[in-house]
Amino acid sequence: MEPPRAARPALRDAAVLVPVYRDAHGELRLVIVRRTERGIHGGQLAFPGGNREPGDPTPLDTALREAEEEVGLARDQVTVLESLEVIETRTTGYRIAPFLGRIVRPAAWRPDPAEVADILEVSVSELLAPEAHDETELLLPGRRIPFYRVGAHRLWGTSYRILNPLLPRLAAGEWAIG
Repeated sequence: MEPPRAARPALRDAAVLVPVYRDAHGELRLVIVRRTERGIHGGQLAFPGGNREPGDPTPLDTALREAEEEVGLARDQVTVLESLEVIETRTTGYRIAPFLGRIVRPAAWRPDPAEVADILEVSVSELLAPEAHDETELLLPGRRIPFYRVGAHRLWGTSYRILNPLLPRLAAGEWAIG
């Protein structure tokens, strides 16, 4: 007889904003943060977001609050275009609600130094270039992990799972952005 399996702990709710805008040259850009080195996701690329707090009425409120706290993006500068598919993390126990938002880019970003090491404004066309997409075993030996090259960094994991199906839709002009 097989021993009983441990019950999976309850997932923690979180939300992220996938900010997108057109720059002065008409180029479609995504805003991505590089996390500080501390914490479970230290140094990784991600979208602004985080844990749902008791005062957040909805996951969207979580995403908007976190974007304002992490990068200084005011709620009134975001137009939500779509609620994307909720994703469960594979190893860290989160259920993440992503929201695509057209933004008015602030004159200056205000990164929270405790959480954000850098703010990257990445061209959608650069991410769609074949050389930007790759796989590696370096992150989890024995398993091929897909990622996008973003400068000297790799965007992988949950952020990759949010972005990968979204890129062709953005490139096809599914939403009016700018």
